[in-house]
Amino acid sequence: MRVVVEMPDWVEAEMARRPSVIPDLEERIRLVVELSRLNVEHDTGGPFGAAVFERDSGKLVSVGVNRVVPCSVSSAHAEFMALALAQQKLGTFDLSSPGLPAHQMVVNWRPCTMCYGAVIWSGVRSLALAGSGSAVEEITGFDEGPIADNWIEELNRRGIEVLDNQNREAALQVFRLFRDSGKLVYNATRD
Repeated sequence: MRVVVEMPDWVEAEMARRPSVIPDLEERIRLVVELSRLNVEHDTGGPFGAAVFERDSGKLVSVGVNRVVPCSVSSAHAEFMALALAQQKLGTFDLSSPGLPAHQMVVNWRPCTMCYGAVIWSGVRSLALAGSGSAVEEITGFDEGPIADNWIEELNRRGIEVLDNQNREAALQVFRLFRDSGKLVYNATRD
């Protein structure tokens, strides 16, 4: 038995034309927002993009886009995809393992409940976000799950810096694009 969750074909070609080192945080944010937009335009998943970088050098380790519907895997969120690919590439489940540089996860919006836990357990030392708050739920209708009001403080307490609201409006534009597309909002069925 096995589980296969793959990135869409367009990602490899898209990343081949981009630099392998992105030292500027603004450019890193721009990349994940663009990946989220392309995922909607290619109809290959939800409006979410993520990437893992070496925090200080800007070396790109992996990228991820949401693959829930195409792969029939509810946990195939962009953060999960980027983290899993980075961990497999580096051969460790802990991105803070001895000998590794500090890693940063960059996401086009605050992680949902599940991905929040994945950030904590991944070993990343920095989380950069285009934006946060309830706007994604209000615009798209996605259920992001419960997040404590002190979520940033909790990450900080665990040694993970949070850089929020790096390009909020660009992320919101992608959510509006998704909403206006009429694509499936995949929340679990509840009675």
